[in-house]
Amino acid sequence: MANGRLTPVDTIDERAINIYCDGSSYGNPRRGGMGIRYVTVDSDGHEVTEALPVPGHLGATNNEMELLACVKALDALIRGKTTVSLQDFDRVILKTDSRYVVDNLDRARWQWQSSGWMTRSGTPVISADLWKDLLKKISQLRIRFELKWVKGHKQSAHNKAVDKLAKQSAGNALLGPLKTTSVARRLTDKATEVGSVQAQGRRLTIRIVTWDYQRVQRMTRYRFEVVAKSSKWFGLVDIAFADVSFNLRRNRTYMVGFAPIAQGLIITAAREIPPKQGPSTDPTASARAS
Repeated sequence: MANGRLTPVDTIDERAINIYCDGSSYGNPRRGGMGIRYVTVDSDGHEVTEALPVPGHLGATNNEMELLACVKALDALIRGKTTVSLQDFDRVILKTDSRYVVDNLDRARWQWQSSGWMTRSGTPVISADLWKDLLKKISQLRIRFELKWVKGHKQSAHNKAVDKLAKQSAGNALLGPLKTTSVARRLTDKATEVGSVQAQGRRLTIRIVTWDYQRVQRMTRYRFEVVAKSSKWFGLVDIAFADVSFNLRRNRTYMVGFAPIAQGLIITAAREIPPKQGPSTDPTASARAS
């Protein structure tokens, strides 16, 4: 805990517990970290800051860490794991530079929660378990809660501090992955581009690169690459979803059918293509692929 004069570039509400949160993610190997800092103002008008050390997670994405940092910050406050007391303030103001968190909180509250954590296009909300946890923690505060977006690290001394904490947390990634996943090496050098394969209502030959289980909706998210050379999407990498009954395996090739929905890709049928009948030798692949 530290004391100091009010920082001019940061607007600190003296009536509130001000919380700064940040998330980070790095590769080789993939790991993520979180930075959390509480800022209050004492009776002399001085800032009082307190950092909350939290371990990182292996395999975590940046969005997962941005979201989990908010959950961890509120949880520690509710359970009395900080020197700051909820009883001494009338509101909590959580500040983050994550547009993902700020732009989607109202959707989580008013749309996703009532739709079974499915988007309007019919695909699962990613990290629904973390969104559910965040809404639960907000309700447990019992005082007013505000979420505010702040610019990146150079504009805010406190945000710069939590950025540093998030990097340190990722460097000490002691906890396991947040989700069950499996990964295979891609054949293409193209990056994943969501929405690049517009195959709704069609059949296509694909190879599974990764999968991860979406626990709340009991569905699996697949990262795939198009391997049918006759397809206009050949070599592209995109995301599709399927219910758990399909059980497609990484590094395997499938002829799949997609649901005719407006956006996103939902697998409704799948047949594995054995290696000796893969897209380069299967004489019917070009006729079946779109």
